[in-house]
Amino acid sequence: MDLISRDELKAKLDAGDDFKLVMTLSEWAFRAKHIPGSLNIDNPTKAADLLNPADEIVIYCSDENCPASKFAFQLLTTNGFEHVRRYAGGIADWEAAGFPLEGEWAEESAG
Repeated sequence: MDLISRDELKAKLDAGDDFKLVMTLSEWAFRAKHIPGSLNIDNPTKAADLLNPADEIVIYCSDENCPASKFAFQLLTTNGFEHVRRYAGGIADWEAAGFPLEGEWAEESAG
């Protein structure tokens, strides 16, 4: 599994790199908080509609123990997506670093 570190992901976002950042949790979790610029893809049908196999994709979920991004990584790579990386730390690691979040709970957690 090709992993990306928190600092490398932050650098890609800050540089405005062209890639798809995908949160693999439910719509409710996405609405609560997510990394800015993220798409919410919580099922294979959405993935087929919103992603192209040629896209550079970074997927994440809540934390290292969350299976959603592991499953999504496996699903995408076995279906011809060649440029997929997983941010294992997810929301928990991002928030622990004090990096910005968006969503209805993002302000509460920042304060």
